[in-house]
Amino acid sequence: MIELGIVSDEICPDFREAAALGMSWGLTRYEIRCVKSGRVPAIDRAEWEDILACVKEHQLSITALSPGIFKHQISKKVEITRELEETLPATIAMAKECSCPLVIVFGLQREKNEPPQHYHDVLDILRRAAVVAQKDNIRLAIENEPGFWCDTGANTARIIHDVNVPSLGANWDPANAYGTIEVPYPDGYRAIRPFIFNVHAKDTNRGALIECVPVGKGKINWKGQIDALLRDTAVGHVTIETHSLPLIEKSMENVEALRRLLNGAPTVKG
Repeated sequence: MIELGIVSDEICPDFREAAALGMSWGLTRYEIRCVKSGRVPAIDRAEWEDILACVKEHQLSITALSPGIFKHQISKKVEITRELEETLPATIAMAKECSCPLVIVFGLQREKNEPPQHYHDVLDILRRAAVVAQKDNIRLAIENEPGFWCDTGANTARIIHDVNVPSLGANWDPANAYGTIEVPYPDGYRAIRPFIFNVHAKDTNRGALIECVPVGKGKINWKGQIDALLRDTAVGHVTIETHSLPLIEKSMENVEALRRLLNGAPTVKG
């Protein structure tokens, strides 16, 4: 059985308001990325304490924290070092406070005409991060994204395999792989399947950063993908990342569409 969760700011940046709406849709699992005072971990302590109180009060689960780290090119050494030495440890500390098992990271942006050595530099950065997380029993999930070393399912799988640290896996986003050289499902999924820690659900017509739409109204084969996740018991939940406006309306639409798929019914094409 697969449950549904959602990135809280895909409803609204006020966590209590987002959770209230999400609970009215039957959701108790939330990924935290941005809140009113900023992006984790650089948020106001009083707001974080209120989030922790809300989680405890309503018995919610925080499935992942997303600090947005490693969205740089290899040449940005100062920024990468700061994220390794400051942002990541601070995020891990927050994850432990809310019993969250997972931190989402990215796979470093590509540059033009990069030398082969950059691949090994990417491995080194991600390996260092994974070792830091592993010491605190936290897992890291690389989210694939266009223009990054981790863009396709196959490329992400290769990097995770070569890093070879058990705490490093994938945050598989089929819509983020659309427009690359692979078909997200089944090809990308087939490659990334052994490494999946988490799944983001959105749909797209022209690429994940261009024209996102609710699940079932774009180019991603979500019926096939959900059927495969159910068959393979790859994850215990799928996290909605709406990325289309208006957020509340489209998030509700995603909840309904994914529930239909999880129950074996087709989505409604628009």
